[in-house]
Amino acid sequence: MSKSSPPNVFDAYQKQFDTDFRNFLQLRSEELVQGGCMVLTTVGRSTADLTSEDCCMIWELLAQSLHDMVKEGLIQESGFNSFNMPSYHPCEDEVRNVIQNEGSFSLDVLNVFQVNWDPQDTDYANTTGYDEYSLVHGKNTANTIRAALEPLLISHFGNSIIDIVFNKFEKHVALHLTGKRTRFFNIVMFDTHRNNMYV
Repeated sequence: MSKSSPPNVFDAYQKQFDTDFRNFLQLRSEELVQGGCMVLTTVGRSTADLTSEDCCMIWELLAQSLHDMVKEGLIQESGFNSFNMPSYHPCEDEVRNVIQNEGSFSLDVLNVFQVNWDPQDTDYANTTGYDEYSLVHGKNTANTIRAALEPLLISHFGNSIIDIVFNKFEKHVALHLTGKRTRFFNIVMFDTHRNNMYV
């Protein structure tokens, strides 16, 4: 998903999240003992707006990196157009609604917190001003995303492009962070298993 995605793409991702999260809750309820609890943390978004920066921006920068490679003839445009990121960042209300409607758990606590894209950057007071360290933060962020996405990218594009795409990605991230410190928005919830749903 990105800011330029058509409405049907957003609808499809929302519906898939709803289905997947319901299934997740049902399966976890079968595993928990009677009266057990579950603590769950997930990356989310801070607003109902599906195009908010805290859920789409990092993927748009990755898309820019891949698009650069299309322009340079390093990957085919058809491969670029057929690549989809299976990632959806729900807002707080979506998480609450699925938990309440699914019925296996009581939502006891729901809190949010933000973390910098670069896990080694512990400055949370500053919201801009990456200029001096932007390349370091870009590289650290790219390495973090690479740890999660490398297998997905290899399966779609092959192994030969990986170093190139993440070199480009770290530069796009560094440039973005010189103007704005975008952070991951995380949702943490504490749910109690409902006794009458125990299997």
